[in-house]
Amino acid sequence: MTQILLQAPQGGGTFQLVMLGGIIVVFWFFMIRPQAKKAKEQKKFIDNMQKGDKVVTIAGIHGVISKVNEDNTVQLEVNPGTYLKIERSSISLEWSQAINK
Repeated sequence: MTQILLQAPQGGGTFQLVMLGGIIVVFWFFMIRPQAKKAKEQKKFIDNMQKGDKVVTIAGIHGVISKVNEDNTVQLEVNPGTYLKIERSSISLEWSQAINK
């Protein structure tokens, strides 16, 4: 009886490692990098809000900032004489930019 021995091809691991590295780079370039950039823009927008800015919340409430508080909240005037106290993080960058164009 003869025995057949199967051997793994030599050098195949290097190609797989290069492909895995390439997939990681593509994933970072198309997924992680744009999200980090968008988060940075949102933080800059929230930090630069001031009285008189027209904004839209993520819930779709339109208003004008009447006061920026130190506890990460803003006082939003939705109608003359009607105010809401909301978190700064609940203000949408995209929708606020759209109404200010």
